[in-house]
Amino acid sequence: MRPMFRICATALLLLPAVFLPAGLALAEVSPSFVPVPPKKPAVLMRTAQAGPAAASAAATAAPAANPDIQVAAAANQRAANETVQRINDYFNSFKTMIGDFVQVDPNGDRQQGQFYILKPGRVLFEYEAPSRIELVADGRSVAVRDKKLKTQDISPLSATPLRFLLSENFNLARNANVTGVYQDDIFATVVIEEKQPMVGTYRLMIMFDAKTMQLKQWTVTDPQGYDTTVAVSNLDT
Repeated sequence: MRPMFRICATALLLLPAVFLPAGLALAEVSPSFVPVPPKKPAVLMRTAQAGPAAASAAATAAPAANPDIQVAAAANQRAANETVQRINDYFNSFKTMIGDFVQVDPNGDRQQGQFYILKPGRVLFEYEAPSRIELVADGRSVAVRDKKLKTQDISPLSATPLRFLLSENFNLARNANVTGVYQDDIFATVVIEEKQPMVGTYRLMIMFDAKTMQLKQWTVTDPQGYDTTVAVSNLDT
């Protein structure tokens, strides 16, 4: 894959499939500023392997000799479960979505444009000029296209973390790729890691408003450790 395509493909392998229910307002994101999220949110709520059995183990991992620690661990687990359920509801509350995005690449370059989603599996990201790139998923594959050169690079949708976010029935509690759920006074954050054979591990961090659960932004870390942050605004179902 050519370097220009690699950046765009990495940035959008994991698309914003968490959106506002109708009637809620998302604070607009200025194209001139995209807040880069912290590598580790302030308050750890859950760092066990995903799934009911692992979640239960995390809740009871504290030493039996210290009831206070057990109570705190159980409270943290309940809070994490509630956050996961709210995010699940959010993911599954829509079939279509359009909106604006601002992308900050690993080298600090900014791009922006519009996106269009139709679940399951379909999305279009159109970059504004001077970029000549667009990204399209048709339910089976993901293509990064150069509109000027009339070329494209194609990957199977099933081989990208994008499949989680564009699925028809999204359930974080049963997703073995979830490695953490965090919350502080500002953000609720979910971390998903996806290991691809012969490529390495991708890391996705999705951030929501802690009070309203409105989607704010997400960051993709590629196997080389480079971050791409995308903020979304003007979301409409």
